[in-house]
Parts: sequence; structure tokens; C-alpha cells
Amino acid sequence: MNKTPLHDRHVALHGRMVEFAGWDMAVQYGSVIEESLSVRNHAGMFDVSHMARLHFRCDAAFDYLQRLTTNDVSKLSDGASQYSLLCYEDGGCVDDIILYRIRQDWFRMVVNASNHEKDVAWLKKWMPDGIAFEDETIQTAMIAVQGPKAVEFVGGLADQDVGGIERFTARPFTVEGCPVFGARTGYTGEDGFELILSAGDAGTVWDALHEAGVAPCGLASRDVLRVEAGLPLYGHELSKDINPIEAGLGWVVGKNKEFIGSGPINAMRAEGPPRKLVGIRMSSKIVPREGYPILKGGDQVGTVTSGVYSPMLECGIAFAFIHAARAGLKEPCHVIIRDRAHEAMMVSKRFLEAV
Repeated sequence: MNKTPLHDRHVALHGRMVEFAGWDMAVQYGSVIEESLSVRNHAGMFDVSHMARLHFRCDAAFDYLQRLTTNDVSKLSDGASQYSLLCYEDGGCVDDIILYRIRQDWFRMVVNASNHEKDVAWLKKWMPDGIAFEDETIQTAMIAVQGPKAVEFVGGLADQDVGGIERFTARPFTVEGCPVFGARTGYTGEDGFELILSAGDAGTVWDALHEAGVAPCGLASRDVLRVEAGLPLYGHELSKDINPIEAGLGWVVGKNKEFIGSGPINAMRAEGPPRKLVGIRMSSKIVPREGYPILKGGDQVGTVTSGVYSPMLECGIAFAFIHAARAGLKEPCHVIIRDRAHEAMMVSKRFLEAV
């Protein structure tokens, strides 16, 4: 099993370690609720070194990535990044990614740990000769610092003012003297940075942030935060059998470009998807889990894909795919949990917008 450069820190902090995508990861250190609220109200940090980090360098890199990814790479300037997708020829999703443009001939991509080998094989399948490709996952680490005070904490340890770095842009700076690639991105719905740095410097930066008052957080709270924020997870809201339009991700699919899978995706955009991804808000604290049926008017109309307890809303929340004709916001429904129908409401996937 793989271990991140911060593994010994997690053990020393009594993190509960679990296997995830071939890595030994901290799922939590204490209370998942407290970790989640630390990020919402203050700042928390996650070891996300299991995420794969890839480099592409060549004059042909732009054209290559424009063909492979759904979003419009031409909209990126130096230092900018975008959320995007890799898709199969039939429109199903290979993975969701973040693409960073360092300069016209140099890009960095971060992909899901569970899809690392598959993604690299897919990228190499379509890669033209001449592109310098590097998988830097093992040589580097990645720390996500998230929350309303995250920028303040990172800035307090940085060698320059990082407050002016805009959302979805990145630039190099140092934290506690260690060089980092600091991206104003995240997976929690909060402000903050994702710091990519050498594996050997990861402990120094983690320790400095911890000593400054940033709470270590595990994968369980990260899952809670991403559901509250309406963010999909591959294998749940995205897969090889899910078209981006069904998942509500038409906004990351360029309308005026051709890419692998663009035909079927544009066809579904024009015709309308057969099912839609919606939010489900329970009337109680009970948590709907993946696979639970959604009923409306006594008919099963959908299925839960992810479910958590929301500390912010103090109730169970979930994502669910619903038959398009039966999907609607503020529509009452029921979730079958242990053979009982529990009251719920179909709502926006961005659960915290109304809070």
C-alpha cells in the first residue's frame, strides 16, 4: 500500500487510517463534525497527496489537451486553471480533473487517485510524439488548506502577499521557506489553497500550518464538505456510464470545440438528459446512503449516489439521479431507508446557498 510523505504525521496525530485507492490515508482524527465545522468557520488542512499530479510540456501540448478535455483550454492564460473532464468516445466520463496552464507550452493536471493508472493510460493512448510527459505524483505532495481563514494562515507563512492570487489561478511562492505551487482552488466550497510541493518539504509545511492553528482534517470530513458544496465525486456522480449533461456539468463542456466524446455529449445537451442529478434534503438527521431508492408519489424515480450528515444544516443530505420528467426543485419525496419511507425534499445540489 502506498503511503504519502505525511503518513508519519497522521499516525502521530492518532488519525484513523484506512485504505483508499491504494493509499493508507487518514479518514479522521477525531470528530468528523468538528473537522467539517473547522473548515466552514476557521481553517482546516487535508493531505491530498494521493491525488495524481501530471505534467505536459511541448508546443503541441495545447492542441493535445484541447482535444482531450471538455472545457475550453483557449480560455486559460498563464497561471490560470479550470475544472474539466476527460471523456470516452461515447460521452461517458474517464475522470474529472483540474488543468493548470503554466505557460503556452507547459500544463499541469491533477486527477483522482482512484483513476491514476487508467487516466495515464488514456492520456498516453492519444498522446502525439514529442510531448514531454511526467508523472510527478511520488516525487511531490499536495496539501489543501481550506476555510475562511485559510488564505490568512498561508499568507502568514509565505514569502509574499498571497491574498491577491485570484480564484482558479496559481503562482509559485514559498511557505516556511519551502517552494510551493500555490493554487487558489479546493474541494470544499470554501476559499483556500492547494499547495503542491516536493515530498521532502511536505512535513515542514504541514507542521508549520498545524503550529499556526490550522486543524488537520481527514477524508470523511472532506466528503461531507464536498457534498454540502454540491461537488461530484468520480464513481458516484460521475462514471463511464454517466454523461456530463446528466450530472449537471454542461458548464464545463465547451460548446464551440471538438473533443473526444463531444458528439454524444452535444446530442444529449440538445435532446435533454434522461435523468438529472439533484440534491436531496432529509426532514431529519437520518443519512441516506448510496443506492437507496427515491420515491415520489409512490413510484421509484431515482437512486441516491452519495449521502452524508450535514453539520451546517443539521440533517441528512444526498445527491440522487432522478428521472428527468420527475425531477424538480422543492419537490417533496421519500427515501427508503431500512424498509421505511423517510420524508425529504428535492433541492439544489448547492445545499449551502440558502444558508
